Amino acid sequence: MDPRQARGLQIAKGKRVKSLHGIWIVPSQSHDGTYVVDARSGTCTCPDHETRGVACKHIWAVEYARHRVAMPDGGTVVTETMKVTYSQNWVAYNAAQCGEKGRFETLLRALCERVPQPQQKTGRPRLALSDVIYSAAMKVYSTVSGRRATTDIERCEEKGLIEHAPHYNSIFRYMDDDSITPILKSLVEQSATPLRAIENDFAIDGTGFTTTSYVRWYDHKYGKEMKAHRWVKAHAVVGVKTGIVTSAEVTEGDQNDCPMLPDLVKSTAKNFKMRELSADKGYLSFENYKAVQATGATPYIMFKGNSVGEESEGPDIWKQMYHLFSLNRPTYLNHYHKRSNVESVFSAVKRKFGPSVRAKSPIAQYNEVWLKLLAHNVVTVVHSIHELGIDPSFWSQATGVAS
Repeated sequence: MDPRQARGLQIAKGKRVKSLHGIWIVPSQSHDGTYVVDARSGTCTCPDHETRGVACKHIWAVEYARHRVAMPDGGTVVTETMKVTYSQNWVAYNAAQCGEKGRFETLLRALCERVPQPQQKTGRPRLALSDVIYSAAMKVYSTVSGRRATTDIERCEEKGLIEHAPHYNSIFRYMDDDSITPILKSLVEQSATPLRAIENDFAIDGTGFTTTSYVRWYDHKYGKEMKAHRWVKAHAVVGVKTGIVTSAEVTEGDQNDCPMLPDLVKSTAKNFKMRELSADKGYLSFENYKAVQATGATPYIMFKGNSVGEESEGPDIWKQMYHLFSLNRPTYLNHYHKRSNVESVFSAVKRKFGPSVRAKSPIAQYNEVWLKLLAHNVVTVVHSIHELGIDPSFWSQATGVAS
């Protein structure tokens, strides 16, 4: 038996190999960390596999855990010892829930420490921008008003997580400043990077958040003034395994989804190796198929009833995917239906941090949605620590955030 195969058998016999949505978490034999094995592509994140490109002991451990593998002792076999299941890991879930707030505060500090402080030449000393953004994120995470969140923010100051707890009015004033929007966008994208070894398949969609403001107009048909809530919309690409938001954009509620895809996919590809992207009919276009292909990923964007394949003037990737859609519908749908995970992510964000925004001005409303996405990502990383055994590290491949 190959030495790697033998060590993989030892790991599998220890029954410490865990599966989650098609990926496998395999413990290291030399330290307390873990490695991620993708059984479908036969890859592992360990140095042995990445350097030599061979089936490492962790890949062999997964093979023993998943399949019947011939044993060297005369024909006996190891049957499947662990089945892929979607049941809740309650031990990890309970640990993550109980320690979520403390870890959230610590991880958020690690994210905000790279926020640049604007240069100031005159006037009274300004608040540290990193402290303001940290406090704003804590306010959104707490789901209470700025006044009621003051106690939590002051406790963070006592713990040394921020230098000075800003007044709630200062937080409101900064949230109404469009100069912090690119910083929040950078923080959302950076907060997803600890899961780059786990996420390869992605989904895209948009969702609306209601505001406290109204749009009014005079309806000549009914002869009276009409009004409706104004909405802001979050467009996001998410990883289908953990639900992490890898890139996003916030717009007015009536913004069309289709033109948003190229930039969002390009932003995701900067930090993740994309294998496939799923999207509904709202994103169907030649340009979007080409944009996904340009990242090296396979697009599974649902076709419409009037879509055509070989007869179209579209790119080759369009024709290839339409051919698969027409002749092997089950296979196509098996990939496409990963798109439902993005709906679960939006539902989780709204249930945990609210389906509406408290802010009054458009800029502050946009920034509040960004903060919701940031809080969701940090919470997702917290749960991944317990469920996947990751050791999160931010800014490992970046020098700072947009200013």
